[in-house]
Amino acid sequence: MALDEATTALLTQMAESGAKPLHEMTPEEARGLTATLGEMYGPGPDVHRAEMTSAPADDGYAVPLHVLVPNESPRGVLVYYHGGGWVIGALPEFETLGKTLAQRTGCAVVLVDYRMAPENPYPAAVNDSWAALRWIDEHLEEIAGVRVPLIVAGDSAGGNLAAIVAHKARDAGGPAIAMQVLVYPVTDCNLDNETYRDPENQTLLTRESMVWFWDLYAPEHDMRQHPEASPSKLEDHSGLPPAVILLAEHDVLRQEGQEYADALAAAGVPVQSRVFDGQMHGFFTMVNVLPGSDAGITYVAEAVDRQLTTQPA
Repeated sequence: MALDEATTALLTQMAESGAKPLHEMTPEEARGLTATLGEMYGPGPDVHRAEMTSAPADDGYAVPLHVLVPNESPRGVLVYYHGGGWVIGALPEFETLGKTLAQRTGCAVVLVDYRMAPENPYPAAVNDSWAALRWIDEHLEEIAGVRVPLIVAGDSAGGNLAAIVAHKARDAGGPAIAMQVLVYPVTDCNLDNETYRDPENQTLLTRESMVWFWDLYAPEHDMRQHPEASPSKLEDHSGLPPAVILLAEHDVLRQEGQEYADALAAAGVPVQSRVFDGQMHGFFTMVNVLPGSDAGITYVAEAVDRQLTTQPA
């Protein structure tokens, strides 16, 4: 089906602004664009507690974390890795989404501010994401009051990182992850599949912009083949936590996301997936701007509720 009216209107507004295509921008220009978009989302709902802290990475870097606790007794802790092609995106731009997820799921949400390319190319984002997850697991009681289920989640490049840390946790024997939520995740470095070539999918994210992102994040093509850059390259997906995967109909990443969902299911991982009709890449994070965001958040909240009901702390 065609893009919904709200998405079409947003794309028209952006085109009329005269902004350059993303792949023609510098990283600094692109970061300014996403900061402007973030201002559209509003402040988000109130939370019981909001605080900044940090997790030490192996090289001594302190990974900033924004902890959003919805009530006195959160049901779980959801570690959220933001999207932006490993190049753009900042914690303030995802605060409204984080607060909304906290309110709707009843979980504390921890936003992870991993280092970005090109200043810090692969594997910096992976290392920071893994360090943050381990630190959060060690401090669950401080965040939630008691040991509660731990969930990893993320959109786009953040979905890539969530999928990767789920594998790393399995292989390391912990932290124990109850669930992974992958929102139109980057799972493969192949830029020539059917959804990449489809003209109807060249919306907010295009094939050219994904080339730009990969070139900045992992400039050497051999890097991109590593399973910690492209999780679809992992040979064994068995034993991973249950997965909830959201995809957008008009998205260059739809095919690789669907193939990843199929690979998890084939390995015996419980998978719940849905393609959101009429939506483009980025719809999930556009709280209060695109109606599709509310539908996606509802889908995630319902899935989290089911998982935490059947797998309590």
